Amino acid sequence: MFKNLFFMLFLIVFASSCNDGKTVFSEYKATNNGSWGKDNIIEFTFLDMDTIHAHNLFINIRNDNMFPYSNLFLIAELNYPNGETVKDTLEFEMALPDGQWIGKGQGSIKENKLWYKENIVFPSSGVYTVQLSHAMRKNGNVEGVMDLEGITDVGFQIEKSN
Repeated sequence: MFKNLFFMLFLIVFASSCNDGKTVFSEYKATNNGSWGKDNIIEFTFLDMDTIHAHNLFINIRNDNMFPYSNLFLIAELNYPNGETVKDTLEFEMALPDGQWIGKGQGSIKENKLWYKENIVFPSSGVYTVQLSHAMRKNGNVEGVMDLEGITDVGFQIEKSN
C-alpha cells in the first residue's frame, strides 16, 4: 500500500515538473512527410483563456536539412470568438549567414520557437483559432512554393507573460 502511494506521488510530481508553469497551451501538427503544402492551412483551436492576464504567443517550427531557405515567411490569422480576425505576414530567420541552422536540437531536426504576439490579453472567453500557412516564394517568381520541403512539424504555444 505504501509503495503504491509513494509511486503515485512520484508520478504526480514528475508530471507537474515537466511543465514550467508558464505554458497554457502547446500543440504540434505534422506536415505531410516533411513537406508543407501551400494550400495546407494548419489550424489550432483553444478556449477558456484567462481574460485578465497577458500572454505571449509563439509559433514553433521543426525543420530538417531538406529546408532549402535561410528564412521563413508565414501568414498567421488569429480569429477571436466575436468574429474579429487579425491577419499578419511574418518573416523569421531560420539560418545564420554561414548556413548554420538556428534553433535547438541535436542531429538533423531543429526546433525554433518564434515570437508571434507579445503581452496579448484575450478580450473574452470562447473559442479562438490560429491558422498558419507558409508564404514562401522563389526570387523573381510570383507563384508561391507549392510544397515547402523540410518543415516537419508546425506548432503553436501560449505562455503566461511575466
